[in-house]
Amino acid sequence: MKLASLACIALLTLSACSTSTTGRNQVMLFSETELNKMGAASFDEMKKQTPISKDKPTVDFVQCVADAITVNVPKSAHQGEWEVVVFDSAQVNAFALPGGKIGVYTGILNVTETQDQLGAIIGHEVGHVIEHHSNERLSANKLSNIGVAVATVAIGASDVDNKGLWMAGLGVGLQYGVIMPYSRSHESEADIVGQDLMAKSGFDPKASIKLWQNMDKLSNGAAPAEFMSTHPSNQTRIKQLDQHLAQSMALYNREKRPNCKKPRVIPKPPVTKK
Repeated sequence: MKLASLACIALLTLSACSTSTTGRNQVMLFSETELNKMGAASFDEMKKQTPISKDKPTVDFVQCVADAITVNVPKSAHQGEWEVVVFDSAQVNAFALPGGKIGVYTGILNVTETQDQLGAIIGHEVGHVIEHHSNERLSANKLSNIGVAVATVAIGASDVDNKGLWMAGLGVGLQYGVIMPYSRSHESEADIVGQDLMAKSGFDPKASIKLWQNMDKLSNGAAPAEFMSTHPSNQTRIKQLDQHLAQSMALYNREKRPNCKKPRVIPKPPVTKK
């Protein structure tokens, strides 16, 4: 049983090995066509569920920054136009999906003080797409589900006492030992890739450090311990971006610097009725 499961996982892994632009080994079991369809479907669902901003100055500001970033995205990550939507929501968040989809919540525009800081946010999110992180995460979940299923059968067929505790322990081990650190490596990689991308697009890469200093003040120490989080701590991110800054500054293209004007006032999102 163990040999069969290991052989199955090894075969899947070896057949889908790749390398990120930073040199990290990757396992990707899904095709880009599949990921693009998932991204488009998820984005359509988001647009149905979350109000979309109609404030032209805000939308124009986000579109201007996104246009400056996406023109420098490798064709291997996405070919064609990018769809950018500003969502009326107090969430301090943004995202990018396979298939050329970018969503920015108005809540994060109150944290990003300048076009450069928004460039850091969008650069980071697009970095996830460039490095195919969605594919990796789905693949990791698929492989972990195979392992859990096989382990469940094996333990169920054995004479081990306290089987429920064994399975609970296995679940915790997977969550904190594999899935969460895996996600943290994605976040750190997207930070670095995004910092380089924003620099190539004409945004000052030093703003990425200032952004996470703002985020740190906003969290006010409320973030969970790093080993229990899918994201690195704010201080870890600041340190890693600071260490990489010299390389990003070498890519900083001031001639490409856009003039994206942030509105003085970002309209408050509508109050959700309970």
